[in-house]
Amino acid sequence: MQDGAGLPALPEQPSQMDAQPHNIEAEQQLLGAILTNNDTYDRVAAIVNSAHFYEPTHARIFEVAANRIAKNLNASPVTLKAFLEDDEGLKELGGPAYLARLAGAAISSFAAKDYAQIIYDLAIRRELMALGREISDKAAAVDIASEPREQIVEAEQRLYAMAEQGQGESGFQSFLKAVTEAVQVANTAYERDGDLAGISTGLIDLDKMLGGLHRSDLLILAGRPSMGKTSLATNIAYNIAKSYKKGKKADGSEGAINGGVVGFYSLEMSAEQLATRILSEASEVPSGQIRNGDMTEEEFRRFVEAAKQLESCPLYIDDTPALPISQLAARARRLKRTHGLDALFVDYLQLVRPASAKDSRVNEVSEITQGLKAIAKELDIPVVALSQLSRTVESRDDKRPQLSDLRESGSIEQDADVVMFVFREEYYKEREKPGDHELEKMATWQEEMDALHAKAEVIIGKARHGPIGHVELSFEGQFTRFGNLAKPWQGQPEQP
Repeated sequence: MQDGAGLPALPEQPSQMDAQPHNIEAEQQLLGAILTNNDTYDRVAAIVNSAHFYEPTHARIFEVAANRIAKNLNASPVTLKAFLEDDEGLKELGGPAYLARLAGAAISSFAAKDYAQIIYDLAIRRELMALGREISDKAAAVDIASEPREQIVEAEQRLYAMAEQGQGESGFQSFLKAVTEAVQVANTAYERDGDLAGISTGLIDLDKMLGGLHRSDLLILAGRPSMGKTSLATNIAYNIAKSYKKGKKADGSEGAINGGVVGFYSLEMSAEQLATRILSEASEVPSGQIRNGDMTEEEFRRFVEAAKQLESCPLYIDDTPALPISQLAARARRLKRTHGLDALFVDYLQLVRPASAKDSRVNEVSEITQGLKAIAKELDIPVVALSQLSRTVESRDDKRPQLSDLRESGSIEQDADVVMFVFREEYYKEREKPGDHELEKMATWQEEMDALHAKAEVIIGKARHGPIGHVELSFEGQFTRFGNLAKPWQGQPEQP
């Protein structure tokens, strides 16, 4: 008995196999196209591999042909005959003559990519069915060592990995394609507020230094307690979310053309405390007064108006404490799938748990930073992770932080694309206040305090794609708000 393509019908498969989606004719046409024209393989290699074929004999034919083509050798019915002569599956189909019939029945190599996509799609369907059975079997087997939450995370990871594989446009690309993409990035920067390639932080001088927050980058924002690193992170997150504008991107897909959807893991503070900080900044009402309810009618009106404006702000907060890095990644994937995700913040790195206990804290932090970098690359978004600094800063005369002050600095410094430090000299100078009887010292101290008042620095200690240096910002402690610092020479009228 022969099929419609003039090829012998394949032997009956077990009933369970028959229930699985497959297309034997597409497999035959693809193999025939490859055996007729080996260049066809290069067009489909990024889509399918031997594991995607339903018929085991077809999988072996594809594998042998692929190995020969990879060595720059000819793969034809004649050359493959020697390698498959003793193959039991091929014997059932008529032996080496089946290879000749595959090549002879191939209609056109132009449709090979379509056949490859059909084979891949059906293989994914079979894989989904197998994964479904596996999830069901695991859930049915009540095992103490396998918690339901862990099963959910594992299933989600495998589903996401399945969704990301089989992308046809991977591997080498021409310089023309790379140049086109570079022009698109430059065009996006030209059209975006601030003329940036990355997402604007809303802080002009910081954007100039960094070029915005770039996709797939891991940025570490570090500082000693009370320096304001959480405040700076919430300010940037809020600035990105409030300037969110959706539209058609340069590649034709829908997405953020300005600002973005923001995810914020608050492992230290509750969502309500974080929201209070953002509302304080937006309404210009001190956060202490908000918590105590000590507001005038005008302040309360501003507070309510700010809350109404923030209702539509695409800022999502997760305040689950002590999240494992695997759960953190799974929740970020889910957020991107359901609402979109353009930037992710983690406050703070040392409070994230590793997936499993390690022999040292250094190895644990290394797993966490590698996991955060993997999230940035996998989801193609900037990840901003806050980090504590060691106490060695306090023992130096110059309190400005440096890379060696990072706790477990090796892994953090190595995995990060950008390392920034928040520093407010006013905080340290305030603790050097002389006694009231020391009039001269008090006068000098007061002058220094006036010069440092409401100012902060962001020190860029490492930048993989740009310069290092420092940026001066304004800081309003009562609103926990960082802002752009006006320079003496800015805003002055131009001289004729």
